[in-house]
Amino acid sequence: MRKFTIAGALASMLISTAAFAGDQYVDETGYAVSGYDVVAYFSLPQSAVGTAQTEAVLGSADYVTEYNGAKFAFSSADNLAAFEADPEKYAPQFDGHCAYGAAQGGKVPANPHLWRIVDDKLYLNITKNVVGFWEEDIPGNITKAYGNWDGGLEPAPASESTIPQYTSPGPLTH
Repeated sequence: MRKFTIAGALASMLISTAAFAGDQYVDETGYAVSGYDVVAYFSLPQSAVGTAQTEAVLGSADYVTEYNGAKFAFSSADNLAAFEADPEKYAPQFDGHCAYGAAQGGKVPANPHLWRIVDDKLYLNITKNVVGFWEEDIPGNITKAYGNWDGGLEPAPASESTIPQYTSPGPLTH
């Protein structure tokens, strides 16, 4: 009987935690990361801190899956399969919200072209100016962001704001 009680309590805690998980940021395209391929970031050349990154790779409406309550688009069947095999590896941190925004204690949208891979994790930011603040202390900002995220920011509703000075075409359609 005791094993059942402990198992029931653990199951209850897991269900409660899942119910409070935050939603992925989705812009007007209806897709996470504005329809860009999150797996492709990991094969793009990464620019030095202080210089602009390579532009993200647009996904295709032919290769779509759902994760964390949102549609993700990919540029190839291989990238779709890689994501489905390990979505936590490829999904952007902070449910696709701006990493510097999370470090400052809020959920704001993120521009798919303002990205950086750090310790094999994808981080996005909102504007070029914010990227400058983020890059002044990337490790410190990551620590602050995770502290805020784990300290109660994660279950807050996803941002419903538009990405400033940016419009996505959404995934390619054929």
